[in-house]
Amino acid sequence: MSNNLSELLGRKGVEESLFDKMGKLSKPEGSPDDDSLAKLADEFLIGKANTFGTSSFYDFLKPENKDKKVYVCNGTACYCSGTQPEVIETLRLQFKDTEIGHMTCLGRCHENYAFHYKGKNYSGNAINNLEEIVSEKEGNNTDQYTVAAFDKPILTAEFTSIEKYYEPFLKTLKTDSAKVLEEIKSSNLRGRGGAGFPMGMKLEFCRKEENKTKFIICNADEGDPGAYTDRYLLEERPHSVLFGMLIAGYVTHASYGILYIRAEYPEAVKVVQTAINELKDQGLVGENIKGSGFNYNFKIIQAQGSYICGEETALINSIEGQRPEVRVRPPFPAQKGLFNKPTTVNNVETLAALHYIISNGGEAWHGIGTDRSSGTKLVSLDSLFNNPGVYEVPMGTPLSTLVYDLGGGFKKPVKSLQIGGPLGGLVPVSKIKDLTIDFESFSKAGFLLGHASVICVPEELPIMAFIEHLFDFAAYESCGKCFPCRLGTKRGQELAYKALHSEYKIDYSLFTDLLSTLEQGSLCAHGGGIPLPIRNALMYFEEELKPYFNRD
Repeated sequence: MSNNLSELLGRKGVEESLFDKMGKLSKPEGSPDDDSLAKLADEFLIGKANTFGTSSFYDFLKPENKDKKVYVCNGTACYCSGTQPEVIETLRLQFKDTEIGHMTCLGRCHENYAFHYKGKNYSGNAINNLEEIVSEKEGNNTDQYTVAAFDKPILTAEFTSIEKYYEPFLKTLKTDSAKVLEEIKSSNLRGRGGAGFPMGMKLEFCRKEENKTKFIICNADEGDPGAYTDRYLLEERPHSVLFGMLIAGYVTHASYGILYIRAEYPEAVKVVQTAINELKDQGLVGENIKGSGFNYNFKIIQAQGSYICGEETALINSIEGQRPEVRVRPPFPAQKGLFNKPTTVNNVETLAALHYIISNGGEAWHGIGTDRSSGTKLVSLDSLFNNPGVYEVPMGTPLSTLVYDLGGGFKKPVKSLQIGGPLGGLVPVSKIKDLTIDFESFSKAGFLLGHASVICVPEELPIMAFIEHLFDFAAYESCGKCFPCRLGTKRGQELAYKALHSEYKIDYSLFTDLLSTLEQGSLCAHGGGIPLPIRNALMYFEEELKPYFNRD
C-alpha cells in the first residue's frame, strides 16, 4: 500500500508536494482545516484518512497547535541550563497559557532563554525586551556566538564570491562523473549526521541504479538538542551546502536537490532560498547548466516539527506527505526512495565538506584527522562553557583540548557531558581525558560521537531527572510504528517519574530488560539508541542512582 501511495503522491512531482501544501494551509490558524485536508486528499487521489493522519502527527500541523502564538524551547541544553521556567513566567505576562506552545531546540544553545514568536527565534537577553517584541517596536532576533577553527579553517573558511567559489564546480562539469566519484571515495568522507557511513559508497549505490528520475536530499532537520552546527552552515555558509548538493547530483545523475529544513530554523529557510536565487541569476542551476547537459534544480521543503524526520526514511515519507514513520529496509533509499525513485540523503555538514574535496582532491581531505575518521568536524558547545560556540577541529583532536582549551572549561561545576544528541553517550567528566573526537574513540569507550553536540549536565541536576527528561523526549518524538519504541520509551519515562516523585523504587532487572528490548526490538536508531545514555548513567552514576532502584 505504501508503494502505491508513494506513486500517487509523486504524480505531480516535488514542486507540487502534498506536505508543502499542508504547511502553507496551516499558516493562518496553526493547523489545516478539515475541508482543506479533504480537498487535498481528492486532489492527490488518496484517502482522507491519509491527509488527516499526516497533519495530526506534526507539532505545527496538528489541531492542538491552533491558537498557539509563542513557543518555548524545551531542548536539553535549555533544560540543563534551567532558564526556561523564567522564560515561561515572562511569556505569561503577555500570553495566555493556551497560546504558549513548545519547540524542541531552536539552535540557541549557546545562550538559552530561547523562544519563538511570529516566525523568528529569540534567545539570551531578548526575553527582557518581550513587550517591545510583541508590540513590534523591536524585533531584532540576531544572535552571536564564537566560530573558530583549531587548525586550518575548511568548513568555517570565509566565503569568497559566487564566481570564485563555484570555479571547481564548473571544472567538474568537464570531468567524467565517475572520476569525481572516485575522488569522493578516496577522501573517506563519512556521514556527519551520526551514523558515519562513507558518503562515496552512498553516492555510488544511487549512481548504479537505472532510472531517469533521481533525488538528492539534504537532511537539514537538525533535531538533536544542543546541536547548531548545521544551523551555522545553513545561515552563514549556505553555498557550501548547495555546492555539495550539485556535486552529489552530478555523480549520481540526479536532477533534483531537496533541502528539508526544520521549522525551528525559519531564518535558515530565507538565507538558503536567497543563495539558490543567486545561483539562478548566475546560470549555475536549471536546465543544461553552462552547456554541460547537466540539469539540476533545488526545492526547499520546510519541516513542521518532528524529530524522527532526521531518520532518512521517515524524512522521505514526510516529503511525500505521508506520516513520517520509519520504513523497513531493504529496499534502501538508493534503490527506492522518494516517490519510489533512487534517492541519496546526506547531512548538511557532510555535503558542505565536498567543496574542499573537489577543490583539493580526496587525498587532501583523507590526510586530515585519522585514517578511519578523516577530515575535520564541527562541534557545538552549549552555554555552560566559558566559550560556547561552534568549533572546527581535525578528527582525532583530544576531547580535553576542545573542552578546556577551546571551550575554556565550565562556568559552574559539571558532572557529565552528553555528546551526540539525545541518543548520544553520557560522558562523565572523568572520561574527558581519555577520548578523542573521532568515531572509533567514542565507540570503543561505549559512547557515540554522533552529531558532536556537547551539552553540560550540571552538578545540581539529578541524573534521574536527566534520565526522565531523555525518556520523555524519546516517547514524545517516537513515530509510533514499532511497539518497543512506542511503548518502551513511555514506560521508561513513567518509571523514572514515579521514582523521582514518590517512594517508588524501580526494579533494576525490569529496567535493564526494558533497555534491552528497546535496543534489540526497535525498528530504527530512535528507540534503539536511547538506552545508550541511560546505560552510561547506570554505569558511571551508580551511587547517585542507588536510592531509586530495587536490586533484590
